[in-house]
Amino acid sequence: MNLLTEIPLSKANNPIDYSSQLLLLGSCFSENIGAKLSYYKFQGIQNPFGILFHPLAIERIIEKSVNQEFFTEEDVFNENEQWHSFDAHSSLSNSSKAQIIEDLNNAIGRTSTQVNTASHIIITLGTAWVYRKSSSNKVVANCHKVPQSNFTKELLSVEEAVESLKRVITFVQSVNPRVQFIFTVSPVRHLKDGFLENQRSKAHLIAAIHQVLNEDRVSYFPSYELMMDVLRDYRFYSKDMIHPNETAIEYIWEKFRLVWIKDSMDDHLKKVDEIQRGLQHRPFNPDSEAHQKFLTSLRRKITYIQKEYPFMDFQISKS
Repeated sequence: MNLLTEIPLSKANNPIDYSSQLLLLGSCFSENIGAKLSYYKFQGIQNPFGILFHPLAIERIIEKSVNQEFFTEEDVFNENEQWHSFDAHSSLSNSSKAQIIEDLNNAIGRTSTQVNTASHIIITLGTAWVYRKSSSNKVVANCHKVPQSNFTKELLSVEEAVESLKRVITFVQSVNPRVQFIFTVSPVRHLKDGFLENQRSKAHLIAAIHQVLNEDRVSYFPSYELMMDVLRDYRFYSKDMIHPNETAIEYIWEKFRLVWIKDSMDDHLKKVDEIQRGLQHRPFNPDSEAHQKFLTSLRRKITYIQKEYPFMDFQISKS
């Protein structure tokens, strides 16, 4: 008896291995996949400007990074005793004006470097709803708790989302024509927009992505569909009943791994996982002979894998 519907998946044509350079951008679900890739020591960066929810926000950051367009004092504002940028998430906000500008420009530099060298760019879209600043007519990435009366809320049409994604692809390919794009839609439901509004939003994003799949080296991974059509039970949600829980994230990661990670990497991933589990071990008696033998064995495993992958960095606790 089969108690689950299964989405048929097949291995990607341009999979990821430990030589790959990754750039992850987008919604909070990109942080979940990024955390898994980081745990297994893949090379890359994720969300240097923090979480970005909609296509226009991602497009703006890609454009600025490709063009080396740096932030100035005119690009930040003060609200609630913090300096913010409408192009970045509040995780970059700072009490110091000079510091936020420095951090934003460091992010531009990091993103520019990664766009130029990335083998794979993974973009997770969260919503097609956007907020436009009334005074400037500019769509913002984050409202930073500025009163909502300062914005108008709009739903990007499928056509607007398509054009934005095409511009993202064009910007990147102008400096890195061989990069592989992986688009996905976040399974996190934006219920603050409303139940029906969330479904309309996700539908627009899915339709838009599928209209750019005919572009060279552009693929789709069905994170949203795996959550909605396979894990369609509230036991796969966290307490807020909106975000996927650890079980769901692990399931979707395993499917991502099946599709996008080279099969030849399996043994290496097992070795990294073994080291990571060892690093998380907390002994009852750190000074015991048994624990010292355990640490010696762990160091040998790290040395062994670092001979093949010198970029991997593991920190052994002194305790």
